[in-house]
Amino acid sequence: MKALEKNQTWTLETIPRGKKTIECRWVFTIKHNADGSIKRYKARLVAKGYTQTYGIDYEETFAPVAKLNTVRVLLSLAANLDWPLHQFDVKNAFLHGKLTEEVYMDIPPGYNTTQTGTVCRLRKALYGLKQSPRAWFGQFTMAMKNNGFKQCNLDHTLFLKHWKGKEISQLQDYLAIEFEMKDLGGLKYFLGIEAARSQQGIFLSQRKYVLDLLTDT
Repeated sequence: MKALEKNQTWTLETIPRGKKTIECRWVFTIKHNADGSIKRYKARLVAKGYTQTYGIDYEETFAPVAKLNTVRVLLSLAANLDWPLHQFDVKNAFLHGKLTEEVYMDIPPGYNTTQTGTVCRLRKALYGLKQSPRAWFGQFTMAMKNNGFKQCNLDHTLFLKHWKGKEISQLQDYLAIEFEMKDLGGLKYFLGIEAARSQQGIFLSQRKYVLDLLTDT
């Protein structure tokens, strides 16, 4: 709840005549460490996006996902050229996306407010909304371009920048200003895939299959 308030996710308003609210609920999960031990307990407020109506409270939708071939090429280059691989995580990523549509939501369960007859006018994207992936990716794309990166035409999730120096540190400092970031260090896990690096290359493993990217590929 503190993250939602800090990010100014909504404003409390009286719903206009003819408008409807969408419902929301809390989703509770347990995050685990690599060894299976409990890392932390997590609560996430999720909007019931399936009650949204096209043309009224959402327009365009899409969910950008990095292409597996792009990931393979990058890992192969990193193995062959001895590039460092560093991983960052944006906390509450979807909450950074700005909404352009007029979306109203019920008061979340457990949220204390002294204002009666009010609802939440969403100003930022929320998990569960149909337009949330698009809104977040648009915000991230703008931040990367402002930092000098160019978006790849073949894979829009890939951003490129030619620069000599400590670009990882510069990018980390810049993104920390734009978003609330978490430094995960060297690449270990990505999209459910475990990455292990050695002199022979980069070894990737997942539950049902194993993929090797060797330095001679």
